[in-house]
Amino acid sequence: MSSPSAAVTLDQVSFAWPDGIIALDTVSGSFGSRRTGLVGRNGAGKSTLLRLIAGDLTPASGQILRSDRVAYLPQRLSLETDRRVADLLGIAAALDAVRAITAGDVDPAHFEAVGDDWDIEARAEASLAEAGLDPSFLDRTVGELSGGEAVLAAVAGIRLTRAPITLLDEPTNNLDRDARARLAEMVRAWKGTLIVVSHDVSLLELMDDTAELHGSAMNVFGGPYSEWREWMDAEQGAARQAERDAAQAYRKEKRQRIEAEAKLATRAQVARKAFDEKRVPKIIANGRKMAAQVSAGRLRTEVRGKEDAAHEALDLAGRRVRDDDTMKIELPDPGMSASRRIATIGDGERTWIVQGPERVALIGRNGVGKTTLLRRLVASGAHEGDAPPVNPNLHAEAHTDRIGYLSQRIDGLDEHASVVHNVAAAAPHVPDKELRNRLARFLIRGATMDRPVVSLSGGERFRVALAKLLLADPAPHLVVLDEPTNNLDLDTVDQLVEALRAYRGAVLIVSHDDAFLARLGLDLTLELDAEGRLTEVH
Repeated sequence: MSSPSAAVTLDQVSFAWPDGIIALDTVSGSFGSRRTGLVGRNGAGKSTLLRLIAGDLTPASGQILRSDRVAYLPQRLSLETDRRVADLLGIAAALDAVRAITAGDVDPAHFEAVGDDWDIEARAEASLAEAGLDPSFLDRTVGELSGGEAVLAAVAGIRLTRAPITLLDEPTNNLDRDARARLAEMVRAWKGTLIVVSHDVSLLELMDDTAELHGSAMNVFGGPYSEWREWMDAEQGAARQAERDAAQAYRKEKRQRIEAEAKLATRAQVARKAFDEKRVPKIIANGRKMAAQVSAGRLRTEVRGKEDAAHEALDLAGRRVRDDDTMKIELPDPGMSASRRIATIGDGERTWIVQGPERVALIGRNGVGKTTLLRRLVASGAHEGDAPPVNPNLHAEAHTDRIGYLSQRIDGLDEHASVVHNVAAAAPHVPDKELRNRLARFLIRGATMDRPVVSLSGGERFRVALAKLLLADPAPHLVVLDEPTNNLDLDTVDQLVEALRAYRGAVLIVSHDDAFLARLGLDLTLELDAEGRLTEVH
């Protein structure tokens, strides 16, 4: 039964993909009417759960109860770049109708489209302004927006719907520092139920509750992420200690059982010898034998019972201890000298040369052209012609054609081809068995390798794209990553940092994640501004 204060209740909800992969298995629990951060490892089923709550997917069994209307921001916005921002906000029909009526067109269809939304343009502009976007964006096309601006516009559109229950899936992906701050202010002032899937710790700290999806079980903790993390670490520490204590108790009971069996065997041997030597009358010997057998049976039952109980206690203690897999990224050696020129980047006034295994970060606000500059660099290495940046003075040229590029939108995958087919395209000479072994290090295993990419979660898609990039044969001289931590859980970010620090090729990264960049041991940080100027940041 649902709690009276529950906004969403899950009752034994299960879901499997068409290929039989189970995403959720009899999940039960509820979300309250406050702000809740939904966390869990990549592939735990968080995005799938949001889609089920939103009604995009239908449970295979179980039921989902919603107290009211739901609005949903998916992890990957399906954007038609030639449509207006008003379409993204979901107000285009009402907006166009109001404007038509204002211009003198009294077609009844316009009045029907408007309904009660006569102030829709003013409310839309106010919502865009609250998100830090210019009100004139209403009539711009989606293609004119950066990824971060599109996300903020979509959130603004959700607020316009006034839905009592809102679901946001990784809303800070692609947002720069200023945009994250604006989204944080919107979240702080959010009215109604808010359920957020995110790996962004700063956003999770704004939540009232933290719900974790783990092993198809959902547990809700009353408090933000840091408090939940502290509780979980303490709980796991206690669980590991309990497992050690249970293991010690089990070893003790096993040893005592073995010692008891040895004593019984010795007694039986002495009794047989006495019987064989006829040192006691037969009738007395038989009586002693029967008594000994009864006593031995009682002792065996007792010691085995204690051993079995200790083993069961060890089993129970072991189940409390998590054994979560972590991605093991081992980058190949590209085999290049430290003096080799890899790339040149400039703004018309200054030029920087990336040489050997240097780590370079490109930072700056959304919309200044960072992603476009990366694409120009990658295109020059592939000899695909120029991809002009926002500012014509910006210059980026690769001096190698061995470039691995992971785009912000992870759009370099064949959506309907299998995982292994996608990765094999970048390493055509690697045998299938070896390729599958390498994919397993990225936690891509079993039937998942043969699933189409379109069915994967955001974290799974990222691992596939990363595997395709890093398992390429030959290995890239230059790895170019655009916002690589967007879809990664915190443990996987740790693995990526370790791998990039050990990589013997060059790395160029665009990221708004300051904590991530600080751990990479950067050789150069360049900040791009709206005028197309590059500044070296020390």
